[in-house]
Amino acid sequence: MNVTEAHAPHKRERRKQDRPGELLEAALDLFVEKGFAATRVEEVAARAGVSKGTLFLYFPSKEDLFKAVVRENVVAPVTQGAAEVAQFQGSTSALIEWMMLQWWRRYGATKASGISKLVMSEASNFPDLADFFRTEVIMPAHALVRSALQRGINQGEFRDLNVELTLHSVMSPLLFLVMWKHSMGPCCPSHEQIDPEAFISQHAQLLARGLSVT
Repeated sequence: MNVTEAHAPHKRERRKQDRPGELLEAALDLFVEKGFAATRVEEVAARAGVSKGTLFLYFPSKEDLFKAVVRENVVAPVTQGAAEVAQFQGSTSALIEWMMLQWWRRYGATKASGISKLVMSEASNFPDLADFFRTEVIMPAHALVRSALQRGINQGEFRDLNVELTLHSVMSPLLFLVMWKHSMGPCCPSHEQIDPEAFISQHAQLLARGLSVT
């Protein structure tokens, strides 16, 4: 046996290391397809090719599994970018358009964005999970948008306005696109489809005109 073979992980060891990721991928698929309430842990385990007992070794409950899926697939794409926002050299109008487009590319356009639809549909039935999502995803995302809007006000580019209300004008069209993608979009003919990036750019330009001091 050579040195490389001696240090290479056995197939069984690699399989064990891959299991959490495989379970999270299977859970993401099922949560997006069926929702939280309708998804059974047995289904997740079966799709990942393991027993229910194996799943519980990694995730003690369905709630823990859901939180892990959110942290793996939603938290980073939605909330990353604080350093990029802080270092952005252009106008705040350009920054906001860039932030919206990055949000779409990193999250909205992916399968994982179906989690947002799930949360909006089922939040009232699972308040603990709704609070988790608010704390882990919504609040950090709002903080990023809030900082960008305040930047525009501080630099004299934007009018002095209600930042808390305005941040919803930034986020709402993104949520609309996600809801459309995971509901009516697949049911509509091609000529009724929305070009997400064109929609985002146009909305950002409308925002810029409304926010501008001139």
